[in-house]
Amino acid sequence: MPTINPYLNFQGNTEEAFKFYQSIFGGELIGGVSRFINAPEAEKLSEEEMNKVMHVALPFGDNNMIMATDALESMGQKVKAGNNFYLCISADSREQADQFFEGLSAGAEIEMEMQDAFWGDYFGMLTDKFGIQWMITFAD
Repeated sequence: MPTINPYLNFQGNTEEAFKFYQSIFGGELIGGVSRFINAPEAEKLSEEEMNKVMHVALPFGDNNMIMATDALESMGQKVKAGNNFYLCISADSREQADQFFEGLSAGAEIEMEMQDAFWGDYFGMLTDKFGIQWMITFAD
């Protein structure tokens, strides 16, 4: 059964926000905190940006989690009300991920086509024709 989880964008304070959320909701971060220093082409980032949070996830209830990243202006990301979150669908198969992506892409702005991502998931991102931001992922 696919799941939908919020994916939050912060402007440099993801780690602080998730320590706060963890103090309220409890739980352990899934896989710890991933930083941009571990991303391909990290050498193009400033030292400060390399240490920002690329990905963090905190379980919330049964089969749910909140996830987040530090949006980097050097990568063209500017956080403002309305673009500070995505809905992330975790599909059950590549085929289902493609089906969801194809359906949502009608009239959409494609940010990243479905592809094998460097962290191992099959992944894509878009903003649908209604302005809702989506991430579609399948973990092989």
